[in-house]
Amino acid sequence: MRERKGIIVFVAWRELRFARGRFLLIGAVVALITLLVGFLSGLTGGLAAQNISSVLQLPGDRLVLQQPESSDPSYATSSLDENTVTAWEQADGVESVTPIGIVQSRASASGTDDPTGVALYGLPQRASGAQSNPLFALAPVHDDQVGVSSGAADGLGVETGDTISITGTDFTVSVVGDDLWYSHTPVIVLTPEAWSEASQRVGGTGEATVLAVTGNADWEAIGAATGTVAETPLASLTALEAFRSEIGSLGLMIAMLFGISALVVGAFFTVWTMQRASDMAVLKALGATTGSLVRDSLGQASIVLVAGIGVGLAAVIGLGTLAGQALPFIISPITTVAPAVVMAVLGLAGGAFALRSVTKADPLTALGSNR
Repeated sequence: MRERKGIIVFVAWRELRFARGRFLLIGAVVALITLLVGFLSGLTGGLAAQNISSVLQLPGDRLVLQQPESSDPSYATSSLDENTVTAWEQADGVESVTPIGIVQSRASASGTDDPTGVALYGLPQRASGAQSNPLFALAPVHDDQVGVSSGAADGLGVETGDTISITGTDFTVSVVGDDLWYSHTPVIVLTPEAWSEASQRVGGTGEATVLAVTGNADWEAIGAATGTVAETPLASLTALEAFRSEIGSLGLMIAMLFGISALVVGAFFTVWTMQRASDMAVLKALGATTGSLVRDSLGQASIVLVAGIGVGLAAVIGLGTLAGQALPFIISPITTVAPAVVMAVLGLAGGAFALRSVTKADPLTALGSNR
């Protein structure tokens, strides 16, 4: 039995050595698909971060948005008046309610006429569940101050103590914090009073956009009574139109690439299996079991996949590091290791599907005894 296994392993390695062109071609295709999937994953992660990084920092068990009568909730159009805020504060099971304002506007550094698109947040200095929160760390104390994210500071060319102009009003930068974004615009935080005035100057209502609510309440009943909807922070991300459209299209592209990878690798291994049918028939005639032949074939496929995915993954990290200097690109286990694992699993699945002829073939038939 050991000799038979040794013969099978010998044949597997011999094919890898003497059919280098075939396996290099398969490996190159796998590396290219890995590069495409990894690059798209990194870009998707970067675009997502520039859409939602600040929203994910909102504290609370639920985020409450206005529920329009004929459309889905949206951060861009949500407006919650004082009566709605009061109703949520007095609702049974609600422990705390933090009104938060969000509006997009423009800002410019003092003495310049080059405005930069920004997202203005109106946040109280203290809020329940906001301890050590990078977004609330930007909340200023006085109405004439602002907290600026690092992205906004870089875009405006300002630092702590500088003056910026927002909607015609000057503010002093009190703190420069983490890199936070909302719908592809960097975040600037004002006091609730200053934010309300800025919102009205850009055509808004000055009322809160979203409520960060904590507690254990009947969310659906309170929402129905107040014309609002209470979602978890992750579920509320669908209320960002840009996030929904971008991630949907890019996610579909990634899924299609995964499907293509399985089909391409499976097609390669199908042709390869057909070409070596006579070799497998000889091995079967010598006593090799179907299981050993399958393990032999999948072992070869694993070597090709690991080599190809390894090269593609190295290219993703290298090119992604360069691309990150000009594009919103994220290199993390989710955008590199996870797609590589999926590629390996799908590749092996495609290779296993191609081996059905090995499991069903009769050695005498494969050797041509019927001719």
